[in-house]
Amino acid sequence: MGATTEKQPNAQLNSWFVRSGWSKGELARQVNRRARQLGAHHVSTDTSRVRRWLDGEQPREPIPRILSELFSERFGCVVPVEDLGLRSAHTPPAGGDIDLPWAGPQTVQLINEFSRSDLMLGRRGFLGTSLALSAGPALLEPLQRWLVPTTPGAHPATVPPPRDGGRPSRLSEQELELLEATTVMFREWDSQCGGGLRRKAVVGQLHEVTDLLQEPHSEAVAQRLYRITADLASLAGWMSYDVGLQPTAQKYLVLALHAAKEAGDRPLGAFILSSMSRQMIHLDRPDDALELIHLAQYGARDSASATTQAMLHALEARAYANMGQVNKCHRAVRMAEDTYADSCAADDPAWITFFNEAELHAENAHSYRDLAYVAGRSPTYASLAHPEMVRAVDGFAGDSVHQRAYALNLVGMGTVHLLMKEPEQAAHFTDHAITVAKRVRSERVNTRIRKTTHTALRDFGDVPEVVRLADRLSVELPEVAESA
Repeated sequence: MGATTEKQPNAQLNSWFVRSGWSKGELARQVNRRARQLGAHHVSTDTSRVRRWLDGEQPREPIPRILSELFSERFGCVVPVEDLGLRSAHTPPAGGDIDLPWAGPQTVQLINEFSRSDLMLGRRGFLGTSLALSAGPALLEPLQRWLVPTTPGAHPATVPPPRDGGRPSRLSEQELELLEATTVMFREWDSQCGGGLRRKAVVGQLHEVTDLLQEPHSEAVAQRLYRITADLASLAGWMSYDVGLQPTAQKYLVLALHAAKEAGDRPLGAFILSSMSRQMIHLDRPDDALELIHLAQYGARDSASATTQAMLHALEARAYANMGQVNKCHRAVRMAEDTYADSCAADDPAWITFFNEAELHAENAHSYRDLAYVAGRSPTYASLAHPEMVRAVDGFAGDSVHQRAYALNLVGMGTVHLLMKEPEQAAHFTDHAITVAKRVRSERVNTRIRKTTHTALRDFGDVPEVVRLADRLSVELPEVAESA
């Protein structure tokens, strides 16, 4: 009898699996759920199949991509297929989802097709195995072309001639103003209700606007429609990020940046890059976040309002904090404060109005809080974070619009009290956050509440207030299987 080659256990997959805290049955259930979202109804995983993967069996697509998505979401960082010790049947080229043509007609077509796919398939929360998160050079290098000047007079060439040879269609000033006002309304809804409630409405509106952009318009009208498109695509990306659809969020934000370039709107482009930076911080890639912020700052250095510049400095501080660069973090915090002092509401576009004084304090508080974690739960930085977080929570307490920000900062206050070894206070603020979170459909808020509660239970599981918090969480905000 010939010798047989035995499979070796997949040490990488085993490591991620053990750290996740999932059972084999729970992982199988999540894989099956995600496969149904994808439309891969042939996938039917069970405990024994998971065991075979851990023992070294190489699953077929779409399983490797699904596992990558699940572990990325679990740990809040990009977990590539290769890091799981798995082989993907299809590895897209570097920058494949990012390195797109910087030309108006292609941008419109890509947004139109992507939003249509999202409307058709996104209700299942997954757009397909071809969509993957990009990071590092694959993300950053293609975005550098945002800085390349648009050729003067290029916009008429981006607008197709009348298809029937007739007169160009016209949008009235009133219709354009209504489109712009609708985008502002959607942003207010997102702040108040979270990304899960109105995301599909935003995607639908985006799709309609790209339909309009495929009709002939004057250069001025086309440029305005591109600006509306960029704003809507940016919001669709942000809301996708809020509900945990990370690759979808990144794709919308990249397309939004392309539309902003066509609109000739550098400040809006900088804002879109700041959203991408926030996502990279969330995914534990502060180096990428910093590069995106510097790209935004350079691109909009002569055109962004003081409020926008202050927001960029505040995010720069967050990136430096997560990199452990203390002095640079402090300097960026001071720059954010000094620049915000020059803010003038009349100079601000609608998309930056969320960045008020409470939000400035919130960003600075989170920078110091993140420094505390990087420095090994340093009480020094926690004490710096506390007064800033108090101002943020107080500032949002009476704000009926920015409810998600209120919830996030209540959780942030909870984390600061945990760093200060004050579990009763941590439980108090996190409990309040649950009350607000139940009014907001934001998986990002819910995930932070769960993470903070689990940390409190791990470190202070004998404190009655912490036990009651964990009990309430399990009843009122259980971990849900489906994303909106």
